[in-house]
Amino acid sequence: MSPILLAFALAALAWVLVVGDLVRRHRPAWHWYLVGYPVTACRVVFTWRKVAMLNDLAVSRRPPRGLLGDLVVKGDPLRPVAPRVSFPRATRLGLTVIVRLHAGQTPATYMKAADALVHAWKVHAVRVTSPERGLVLLSATATDPLERPGFATAPAALLSALIGALETGGAWVMNLRLVPHWLIVGATRSGKSTLLARLITQLATQPVALVGIDCKGGMELGLFAGRLSALATCRREAVAVLSALVVDMQDRMSACRSAGVRSIWELPEKLRPVPVVVIVDEIAELYLSDGTRESKAEAEQCSTLLLRLAQLGAALGIHLVVAGQRVGSDLGPGVTALRAQLGGRICHRVNDPGTAEMTLGDLNKDAVTVAQSITAEEQGVAVCTSPDGGWSRARSHLTPTEEAVSTALKHSGMTPQLPAIDRALAALEGDDK
Repeated sequence: MSPILLAFALAALAWVLVVGDLVRRHRPAWHWYLVGYPVTACRVVFTWRKVAMLNDLAVSRRPPRGLLGDLVVKGDPLRPVAPRVSFPRATRLGLTVIVRLHAGQTPATYMKAADALVHAWKVHAVRVTSPERGLVLLSATATDPLERPGFATAPAALLSALIGALETGGAWVMNLRLVPHWLIVGATRSGKSTLLARLITQLATQPVALVGIDCKGGMELGLFAGRLSALATCRREAVAVLSALVVDMQDRMSACRSAGVRSIWELPEKLRPVPVVVIVDEIAELYLSDGTRESKAEAEQCSTLLLRLAQLGAALGIHLVVAGQRVGSDLGPGVTALRAQLGGRICHRVNDPGTAEMTLGDLNKDAVTVAQSITAEEQGVAVCTSPDGGWSRARSHLTPTEEAVSTALKHSGMTPQLPAIDRALAALEGDDK
């Protein structure tokens, strides 16, 4: 080969590498379809039988036991047959493979082999689901889609907030009409406060009443006081606010009963009371007690009132969003009962496995494991539940504090008045004087 031709070949190779790197960084989907998918699909096809045999996914056509005279001999099956798989189908973020189960197999076996598939196929993650009986769907994700998530979009709806992006590339939406109550946990600098700011920013533009309970002196939710219909900054004020909400809830019950309907959403729009979203930041502050009789009584009142709102508030337009750094049964006897009423769960990085177990353990054990693997560098990443009972990794859109405060002030004129709460707080101030 002449030197000139070699130089041209090297220049062309360098150009391809540079262009390929630019495409990978700026158009990852294109790079995946052109380069990543063909290579990964070949790995899946050529490694499937070996991976299936090493992870007990292959099954022998003959039983592992045999009769030799009067003895039963047991050994390893010879010539095991790997399950039949479809050809890998490309998706925007990875690929999917459908596996036809052998008789007697369950998806649990494939869930245990998920890590082995990740290493064999050299992908970021493999999710195992069962779309129908006898089939398993293996969904491989090429790279972490939450490392640089795009800005998701979703149609606007009342009591619906666009929080961020799911690992599937879809929009992460908190719809309080579908899932009326939520539990959000996360350690310091995990993204919990940013998520709450995002939620308030989204709800501030809607005709809903926002009630804040921040027993850290209002340091977090006090920034949005202009858009809050009420703000409790200590447990004593929280008891007054929650008591007034319970009274308001009973009034809504009476209105529904008089109209012969089962929820406020069936009432005529002119008679329908304004929806209320109660945001509690740091739930532990409502349950902890210093040992005095008054402190214990306040904690019990908070527990009872929150539980009543969670049990009865959904149909009456009263919704709870409860957040905290940790949640455990040791906080008080009412925490577990309250947790059972909070159908929506969001778990950021936490400092103790008990909080992840308390948040997600009663829904899905795999979700607990994934939540515990979130690192300190993955701020905003969380494991969230979906209305269909499943779960997913997601990342909230970064909403700077200045933007959230500005949005709250801009829409402060939309803040509904809640006379019952105003009277309760005014009476509390009168008692203090």
